[in-house]
Amino acid sequence: KELLLKKQSKSRNFSISILISMIPAVFVGLFFEKSINSLFNGNLILVGSMLYVTAFLLLFSDFLKMKKNEIGYKNSFIIGLAQAIAILPGISRSGATIATAVIIGIDREKAAKFSFIMVIPLIFGSMIKSIIDNGLNPESFDLISLLLGFISAFLTGLLACKWMILLVKKSKLYYFSTYCFVLGTTIIYYTLSNGL
Repeated sequence: KELLLKKQSKSRNFSISILISMIPAVFVGLFFEKSINSLFNGNLILVGSMLYVTAFLLLFSDFLKMKKNEIGYKNSFIIGLAQAIAILPGISRSGATIATAVIIGIDREKAAKFSFIMVIPLIFGSMIKSIIDNGLNPESFDLISLLLGFISAFLTGLLACKWMILLVKKSKLYYFSTYCFVLGTTIIYYTLSNGL
């Protein structure tokens, strides 16, 4: 009975942590949606710069000595802040959340799993918001395409998450860091050389 109560308590705390992690992104999405969307219009220098930020975060977290902190409510909010900042173009959501979790001392495997799970409610919320914004009119959106898109994204994300967990456990985040740095440099060079 004690074991069962412990498991239930753990599950409840984890669920609350997921909900807490959503708060910053939901706040940004509700109150700054138009401002955020405007940043995606031809802001290639910003994209390249934010890729540098992602590269630095990943590189920094990869060489840290492991601490032993639990996710908890406070840390889940901090990871949620990273997720909210990752709404900016060029910042990898999973990269930012995993790196932030590792920096504050969360076990690498737990960090990767939490990063994957914490975005699922936001995806559902975004789908529901899109449906409501379209006036709940079935003709204004293709429900089958929406569901198929979600399922395929979920399955792809699941495979990517398993692969990411393996790399994170082996401290291989610098691979992604190098990729982000090269891509960011390419984007900035291309933009400046073409006067965009």
